Amino acid sequence: MAKIKNKKKLEKFDIVSNIFIFLFALLNLFPLYWLFTSSLKNSSDVVKMPPDWWPTSITFSNYMDIFRDQPALKWAFNSMYVSGLSTIIVISIGSMAAYAFSKIEFKGRNVIYIVFVSSLMIPKEIMIVPLFRIIQDFGMVNTYNGMIWPNVAAAFGVFLLKGFFDTTPAALREAARIDGASEWKIFTRIMLPIIKPGIGALFILNFVQVWNDYLWQLVVGQEKGMKTLMVGTATLMQDLNPNFAYKMAGATVAAIPMLVIFLLFQRFFTSGMTAGAVKE
Repeated sequence: MAKIKNKKKLEKFDIVSNIFIFLFALLNLFPLYWLFTSSLKNSSDVVKMPPDWWPTSITFSNYMDIFRDQPALKWAFNSMYVSGLSTIIVISIGSMAAYAFSKIEFKGRNVIYIVFVSSLMIPKEIMIVPLFRIIQDFGMVNTYNGMIWPNVAAAFGVFLLKGFFDTTPAALREAARIDGASEWKIFTRIMLPIIKPGIGALFILNFVQVWNDYLWQLVVGQEKGMKTLMVGTATLMQDLNPNFAYKMAGATVAAIPMLVIFLLFQRFFTSGMTAGAVKE
């Protein structure tokens, strides 16, 4: 009887907790809903009180104005190119460094790793002036290289992937060595496929971080044609007589790629974030 009562209590608790989770999910989705519906309104309807929870008259003129009056497609390409290439390079270099720190014995490995990971405690804003001077001396201002390479030397990817490499059995590597596999073959053919969830999680996290890196992209991409979508959208906010619906449309255009990337890599992201949470 006691077990049955406890089971009923757990079922009631699950129902209540699921209701709360559903409500919190709706609260988190509401800003996206309001952003999208506001982009379909006229500017006066956006600031009207009480607000219209759904547009009384739907218009797509705000989106047409963005792509007609502003180089929004160029901004979108810049963001995708910079974020995508930066993330691919981070994963390539970070996975090799993480594998070395995790599986290869060399003198001073732990000290180097601690010093390397300690750089995570230094905010990027502190380094932005000397970093800009370096980029300027290399002639990389208003170039893709100037936006991409400073994002590559990041310790977070190494830190994240090292945790995944640490969970892989050492017996796999030893068996491969006995079979005559080289270190590169062990890394590419055996270890990398095992840590796919970690790579997927790193892809999303780094892509979003670079996509939203407003300050550095603002400093380096000074020409209008080199602006990214985040910086270009922010320029829409500088009007003295603002068209709020127009700005909402710009923010919606900037948010859509992030939603698509997350939906495509959601499976890897969730499995990557929960890896190691349950132990046998």
